[in-house]
Amino acid sequence: MTGRELDEEIRSELSALSGQMSAAVARHLVMAQRLLEDDPQLAYEHAMAARRKAGRIGVVREAAGVAAYMAGKYADALAELRAARRMTGSAEYLPMMADAERGLGRPRRALDLSHDPAVTGLDTAGRVEMLIVAAGARRDLGDHEAAAVSLQVPELRSNARAEWVARLRYAYADALLAAGREKEARRWFLRAAEADIDDETDAAERAAELGED
Repeated sequence: MTGRELDEEIRSELSALSGQMSAAVARHLVMAQRLLEDDPQLAYEHAMAARRKAGRIGVVREAAGVAAYMAGKYADALAELRAARRMTGSAEYLPMMADAERGLGRPRRALDLSHDPAVTGLDTAGRVEMLIVAAGARRDLGDHEAAAVSLQVPELRSNARAEWVARLRYAYADALLAAGREKEARRWFLRAAEADIDDETDAAERAAELGED
């Protein structure tokens, strides 16, 4: 592991550092990427080590924010992702920031972020993720029907072979169930299972638990 495993764009940003420092930061970022799913706490430690060495580089702050989020350190995630946004101008992590607000027990702040004008510039996956987070915030506030209504978007019926399709349908089914609309929820859990080509959700099991139509 040398650090050359990073994308060329990231290595380019790190080139502002001295050669030895750039290599050290790159190695920490590679380890953070590799450990993110299996050991988020260790990934966070590597990302923060990179941040201590190169805290003025946007991509490093992004990595620290994502790792903090995955490790459940929501206050740290917000601080790092806000800094990254100021440095880079990117709104890519707005859904993650909103979800971190939920994690801190602040659903209204999550909803405020969902109305940020920059959300409209996100790609489809990012916009759908923000819809899902905002619906979750409405459920946190006890407004289950509004959560379900907010997810009634054309993308629910998309034929795209993309992860966001299954995630959106699953979130909609879950919101319907919370609103007491079990038959509709079962139907959408089944539709989520159909779209879940990588078996990332338990949609089929949730539908089975609700019985037959």
